[in-house]
Amino acid sequence: MILLNSKNRLITLLIVLVSGIIIFTLGLGTTGLVDETPPLFAAAARSMSESGDWITPKVNGIFRFDKPPLIYWLMGFFYSLPKNEIWDSLGTISARLPSALGSLFLMMMIADTLFLWPQQGNRQFLTPIIAALSFALSPLIIIWSRTAVSDALLTGTLGISLLLFWRRMASENNVQCISAWVFLGFAILAKGPVALVLATFTITSFLFIQKDWRSLLCKINPKKGFFLTLLVSLPWYLLELIKEGKPFWDNFFGYHNFQRYTSVVNNHVEPFWFFLYIMVLASLPFTPFLYHGIFRTLRDFLHSKNQRFKFSETLHIYSLCWFMSVLIFFSISATKLPSYWLPAIPAAAILISNSFISLKNPNKTYAFLWFFNILIMFGLSLAFFFSNIWLGSINDPEMPNLASELISSRIIFKAKFIFSSLTIFAIILFCLKSKNIFLYLQIFLLIGQIFLMSPIRKLADTSRQLPLRNISKLILSAREGKETLAMIGIRKPSLHFYSRQIVFYEPNTKEGLINLSERLNTDRRKNHLDQPNYEYKSLLVVIDEYSSRKLHWSNINHQKIGEYGIYNLWRIQKSDLNKYSEFLINSGYSSDWKNRKVEKF
Repeated sequence: MILLNSKNRLITLLIVLVSGIIIFTLGLGTTGLVDETPPLFAAAARSMSESGDWITPKVNGIFRFDKPPLIYWLMGFFYSLPKNEIWDSLGTISARLPSALGSLFLMMMIADTLFLWPQQGNRQFLTPIIAALSFALSPLIIIWSRTAVSDALLTGTLGISLLLFWRRMASENNVQCISAWVFLGFAILAKGPVALVLATFTITSFLFIQKDWRSLLCKINPKKGFFLTLLVSLPWYLLELIKEGKPFWDNFFGYHNFQRYTSVVNNHVEPFWFFLYIMVLASLPFTPFLYHGIFRTLRDFLHSKNQRFKFSETLHIYSLCWFMSVLIFFSISATKLPSYWLPAIPAAAILISNSFISLKNPNKTYAFLWFFNILIMFGLSLAFFFSNIWLGSINDPEMPNLASELISSRIIFKAKFIFSSLTIFAIILFCLKSKNIFLYLQIFLLIGQIFLMSPIRKLADTSRQLPLRNISKLILSAREGKETLAMIGIRKPSLHFYSRQIVFYEPNTKEGLINLSERLNTDRRKNHLDQPNYEYKSLLVVIDEYSSRKLHWSNINHQKIGEYGIYNLWRIQKSDLNKYSEFLINSGYSSDWKNRKVEKF
């Protein structure tokens, strides 16, 4: 029996592993980094690898205190591997792997936990796979797990930590709870104190509803455990504080943590109920089963007070505490972003699996939920069949031909086929009263996303990022005397990443022109591999076609070196730039770069 369970466990994890590899890593390095945040992470990590300074992240010659260093360390590790430039020519595999691996390991942890601790009515072999796929096939997880930012890594490390805490409380042996506290330390190094807050809210709310909460608390050993978490996470914060002092404190703790939570930053203002809306999107197309799973869990919790309930069957209740902790904490936050919901999705996946368990026999609830879910799938397919209505509303200045390219690339046709086929498949399985309809539809989505997401990514890369990579190559070949480089108008950090040069970013306004003139004379920066010659007579300017039509830019004498997409590369003499800047100053305009954060790196 033990050998059979071990074999089934191995098969389950192998199925989940293969599915995760397909979802998270297939074609990971075939497209470039998407502006604007991922290139900042990648540039900071590559700078660490090249300079050997693994303490302070820097981008474009400026300290970047947005996030703690774990994401940079992991990216930097891959950038440091031998022959990296050969197997990772675009620099995207190294940048995206930490996010992909974080989600992959969490996916396996979800499956393993449900396999080892089957919940009441659990079908041991299927439920772990369904829960893992419910997590991995979330639209938000698919996107952020292939994006070079720290959100998926936080979700992975925090999710693994929270599952390990529950596993320790559910375990009957005396194994130490070391790994849970270590992963919590990693989560704090991935995103900051928010990881500790979410973990504390989740565990505290769960223990509050347990009669034997004292013994459970003893099991996770919070005194020694918290010390271990601090041992993992605190040294970097202390070193950075000693090394950089007040700028680090003000930027990381003041701006990127406290101010983001208590006030609106970067215009990310949303209503209080924003995450209720995101919750619906994050679980598509199986959102009805999330609501049913929540209802079932609440009902099971109320029943547990009146009858004996094994603690090993409290995973769904624990997941509900986890889910609600994220929902309440970020709903209160003044700044709201869709990515803030990611830490709740593992809990949502486990709650969805509770719905699957309870629907093993067809009944009225079963019929209602599948009828409603089929309507959602039908609605998605209709959206693509009538795509001509909404395609015309797409207006992206960086991809002016996006609508026609979506049609010519047959992406819309593939989406129509996949979602209409999914709807028909669901109707057939529902009529046949298939007990495994959920799993079959997940497998269909797993296969379908391969054929749909890959061309979408390639189209976006070709239209949006390829021109920037090409113009970066042109800069490297056309540069004279280590000219300084500026970008006017649309701000693209990937230009710095691909050109490996200091870039002065300015808006296309008249004030922006004056700013650039002044900064070239006073704003000195150092880059590890490239030091611009600030005294050279000319500079290179990347300017988009919309900005180039502005009279105060087009009137400056310039040499057009090349053009890719909407971006032009100019060479401008500094004397001409300074002369026009003086003219604008005499006309009543003035610089404003000293009164604002020049580049939000």
